[in-house]
Amino acid sequence: MSLVQTKKQTSLLRHPAIYTDYYELTMAQGYYLAGRKDERACFDYFFRDNPFDGGYVVFAGLADLLELIDDFQFHEDEIQYLAEQGFRKEFLNYLRDFRLQVDIDAAKEGEIVFPSTPLLRVEGSIIETQILETLILNILNFESLIATKASRMKYAAGDKKVLDFGLRRAQGYGGIQASKAAIIGGVEATSNTYSSFVHDIPASGTMAHSWIQSFDDELTAFRKYAEFYPDDCILLVDTYSTLKSGVPNAIKVAKELEEKGHRLKGIRLDSGDLAYFARKSRQQLDEAGLDYVKIAVSNQLDEHLIKSLLTQNAPIDLFGVGTRLATGNDSPALDGVYKLASVNNEPKLKLSENVEKITLPGRKKVMRYSDSQGRFYGDGILLMENDPGNVIHHPHYPAKHVNISSYQAEPLLSTVVKNGKVQIDIPTPIESAQYAKQRLSKLNEEHKRFDNPHIYKVGISEKLMDLRDTLTQKLKEN
Repeated sequence: MSLVQTKKQTSLLRHPAIYTDYYELTMAQGYYLAGRKDERACFDYFFRDNPFDGGYVVFAGLADLLELIDDFQFHEDEIQYLAEQGFRKEFLNYLRDFRLQVDIDAAKEGEIVFPSTPLLRVEGSIIETQILETLILNILNFESLIATKASRMKYAAGDKKVLDFGLRRAQGYGGIQASKAAIIGGVEATSNTYSSFVHDIPASGTMAHSWIQSFDDELTAFRKYAEFYPDDCILLVDTYSTLKSGVPNAIKVAKELEEKGHRLKGIRLDSGDLAYFARKSRQQLDEAGLDYVKIAVSNQLDEHLIKSLLTQNAPIDLFGVGTRLATGNDSPALDGVYKLASVNNEPKLKLSENVEKITLPGRKKVMRYSDSQGRFYGDGILLMENDPGNVIHHPHYPAKHVNISSYQAEPLLSTVVKNGKVQIDIPTPIESAQYAKQRLSKLNEEHKRFDNPHIYKVGISEKLMDLRDTLTQKLKEN
């Protein structure tokens, strides 16, 4: 699902216009009362640091955002609520007829992106561009975070399958978005039935320990499950003793299935030393002539544990990941921000004592440069108009620069909303996952490694640097 009205009528979020921080509305009323409602503004969405100490981010959440924007308006019960909060009558009358007329340019969902690069540009009246801030940050930050975590887990797993088991440990309804984002990041299926239903993504699941405990003995539980699911049977073997009863009982059931013309699909390990038990289980299965039976594992897995297990040559075929995927775990939030870049075509800049937090002014475009083999080389941030950008500079160390005129260039952002109307076919999670996989293949391996990944080049044009420095000086003089 998305948190919006979908074709399957499964909306959770019925009030997108007030799914926002209160101050967005107080500012909006302020702009209105100050007679500034028709002023034009431009905002950029970007993030400052890669999560998980990683080298990239998978951009996700755009589909949910576009669905919300397509039906964005204030309903009468929301107007009444705002009246009770003390908002003025004339502003509320304005909101009654409020319809988004914004233009939005964005990177594609599933794009591989990097810190400081504008990923979404919103242009429109100052009120509508301001009101959208929280919605944009809430959706893009979370889904990009989880898609990135999933991508890292899938990268560690290589050709082994990774499934999402995270719903029960996710932060409330965020689990619905998390499962969708995990698919975009590369996970093959989810235990989340709700997300599977509304997003048409593959569902997967077998049994819990409670199924086995509910029977008088483990073998009876296995036999009964195999009776109902003879062609999709994965048996959980660690309820009592993995090697003394679990795997031996699974072998008995596998042999009984063979006699009936079926095959046991797999066993699952959910506790203990997974590398050790996977090896011992594989040995027992192989000795019984069951080399086709797969071994799945779960239990607090993340990309580092998956990598460790495979480095130990643990014979594991499938990883079930939950808590550390759906929550982001070691990086619980992506620090995406939404910053004002211009008002009435006048470039705006935010100063900071921290030089990395000084924003980039003006309407901008982003170019992705690739080498002759089609592999990503770097991104350039240029002014929208009359900026050849043949040389890009390090944003904070201008002496570090590179001539990119010999590289292949492609614009990273394209129009997705015009005059408030969505202009593209909103991608499905599977489509976005395919795009992410294709784009990730163009990223050099040194950016994907978990330890001290190589920093991807993101530079600014000389014209943009001059504009930033001029405005900075001017603001400091004032």
